[in-house]
Amino acid sequence: MRKQTKISNAVIRRLPRYRRYLNELRKKGVDKISSNEFSHLTGYTASQIRQDLNNFGGFGQQGYGYSVEGLYHEISAILGLDRGYKMVMVGAGHLGQAIVSHTYYYKTGFEVTGIFEVNPNLIGTRINGVEVMNYENIVEFVEAEGIDIGVICTTKDAAQEVADKLCFAGVKGLWNFAPVDIETPSHVAVENVHITDSLHSLAYHMNRK
Repeated sequence: MRKQTKISNAVIRRLPRYRRYLNELRKKGVDKISSNEFSHLTGYTASQIRQDLNNFGGFGQQGYGYSVEGLYHEISAILGLDRGYKMVMVGAGHLGQAIVSHTYYYKTGFEVTGIFEVNPNLIGTRINGVEVMNYENIVEFVEAEGIDIGVICTTKDAAQEVADKLCFAGVKGLWNFAPVDIETPSHVAVENVHITDSLHSLAYHMNRK
């Protein structure tokens, strides 16, 4: 049984990386892997990997290592990726179009079922077969379709108002690409993605070298 302890965000952010490497190993037909071998692949230390997984009860066997298939499915379940999610996109500009295309082509389990805009020139168009609809109708759509996640690709000034409307409509999580941190009720999870922050971090690492 998994331990019911608070898991740090740092651990949660490493799990998708573990899962991605395990999926590559599955495709190559690898059955098992030791923490030391996994360390060389992921860039994390073997002790860090074991410590991270022990937060959820372990999964490895002494002298055997980890079952690649088993660990992949365990991490998928921990992350909630053993089910699908319905998303709506707010903002059909270049970034919004790129995210819709990514989820469509890579079949990530996150399906964009509606796109919403205020620009009348974009309303009525389609992106990968998904219609761009009038933002004024978003609450009714989210409620009727049982949408799980709202994706915000708007301007900084519009982001919080959009977030408030999506939370009111009943989404469980928000994926925010607007260049501002948004606030949500405690029952709604939020991931603020700041692309510029990532670029600034890259600049730091480049200049250290």
